Amino acid sequence: MSKPTTPSATPRRKGVKHWLREGAIILVMWIAISSAVDFWRTQDMPEAMLPNTTLQTIDGELVDLIAMSQDHPVLIYFWATWCGACRFVTPTVDWISDHYPVVSIALTSGESRRLKAYLNSHDYSFRVVNDHQGQQGRAWGINATPTIVVLKNGQVQSATTGITTPPGLWLRLLLNE
Repeated sequence: MSKPTTPSATPRRKGVKHWLREGAIILVMWIAISSAVDFWRTQDMPEAMLPNTTLQTIDGELVDLIAMSQDHPVLIYFWATWCGACRFVTPTVDWISDHYPVVSIALTSGESRRLKAYLNSHDYSFRVVNDHQGQQGRAWGINATPTIVVLKNGQVQSATTGITTPPGLWLRLLLNE
């Protein structure tokens, strides 16, 4: 003889509200954790006096980061050819360079000739400063690649490390417009 089932004994299907609530909790936790990680990784970044802000690109162009940031936010992208996460972020940075000023600083990525070949093979068109000995990276307090800094009016407005999404990157720039 089988036992009669009671309503509390039958499993209930979880509804849409449950999954939306679970998704919201995960999203809030992800934002909190990634913000804490960004804060930790960028705590050595200069706040008041920026390091050398006039740099020479691998094409011989002089760029003045402070002057560039007076009209629009400037995205400064610290990356490396050997960085695995940069392979996901660099295409987004290249796309952003069509809409905002971008200056990238390639950390310890070899000679300029090698760096140019890498950029050409991936069809990247943003400005690149070759920091082959990592001096700029150390001066800026860069602890991880990729690191993305948004500069506006000569001030660091935002800094993030690791993989970022195109909408996240676009939003950082729009908020500092």
